[in-house]
Amino acid sequence: MSLPQVFITRRLPASLEQLIAIANVEVWTERQPPPDDILLAKAKAVDGLLCLLTDKIDSELIAASSVQVISQMAVGYDNIDIAAATAQKIPVGHTPGVLTNATADLTWALIMGAARRVVEADKFTRAGLWKTWEPDLLLGPDVAGATLGIIGLGRIGQAVARRAQGFEMKILYTSRQRCEPEIEKLLNAEFVRLERLLQESDFITIHTPGTEDTYHLLSDREFALMKPSAILINTARGTIIDENALYRALSQKQIAAAAVDVTEIEPLPIDSPLLSLDNLIITPHIGSASKQTRAKMAEIAIANLIAGLKGDRLPYCVNPEVYS
Repeated sequence: MSLPQVFITRRLPASLEQLIAIANVEVWTERQPPPDDILLAKAKAVDGLLCLLTDKIDSELIAASSVQVISQMAVGYDNIDIAAATAQKIPVGHTPGVLTNATADLTWALIMGAARRVVEADKFTRAGLWKTWEPDLLLGPDVAGATLGIIGLGRIGQAVARRAQGFEMKILYTSRQRCEPEIEKLLNAEFVRLERLLQESDFITIHTPGTEDTYHLLSDREFALMKPSAILINTARGTIIDENALYRALSQKQIAAAAVDVTEIEPLPIDSPLLSLDNLIITPHIGSASKQTRAKMAEIAIANLIAGLKGDRLPYCVNPEVYS
């Protein structure tokens, strides 16, 4: 009996030994993701597909494919047509719960970096502009004792809130569902409407999923509600912020600064006006980019794939209704 065929759309930071023992494995080794036509051709010829957020797994590909299981190395899966996969009885796996701390850590790196103008200070020094100590050089706001507004108090939002307690911050949050009173008490977090959060927060950080309901959740109207001293952080999804409105708010000093790990188009086009702003930090979607976290994500993705190839239930399945 021949072994099942597997296509992995990028090199993974984990051993493929267990997978190779049960399947013929092909790995796309280029730095860029496989082009759509190649991905479609591979999907037509394999039993299992291990993909990333950068791979478009749409209804056309799913309908034409021979795959029995799709395993994504990510928590989110908005690049996959889940309804189409479910209709074809294809289980889809993802990797939840493992990147919470890594993403919360990066959120705090961006909060501190934007508040204390770390990137600007580094550029200033390298440009030979540091001549002496100056009382008013590169001043930023205090983080300790400030008000932190959290949009989306799920796992990552709560991890960010726990870290904020060490800075004795006041925490406001808004979310699709209000948290249990015990969680609010533990985090010393107050549930408020988005408008109040925007008006009162010194720092605003986004941790809500990218959906139709959150598309351009923050645009011109919302920026107008923020303090002129406000700093905005986004490590969730780029589509949540209207980038044209963000550019206007930053360039016109409507808000003080922002730091984002995600953009509407990734990678951000090199001609984007956002790249001209000194009061904006942009990182290349590295929220989960700790060695331990990425290795664990890869291991879970492989485990999901192996389970699907064996006909077992996926440990972390997006669409468990395929088993009913």
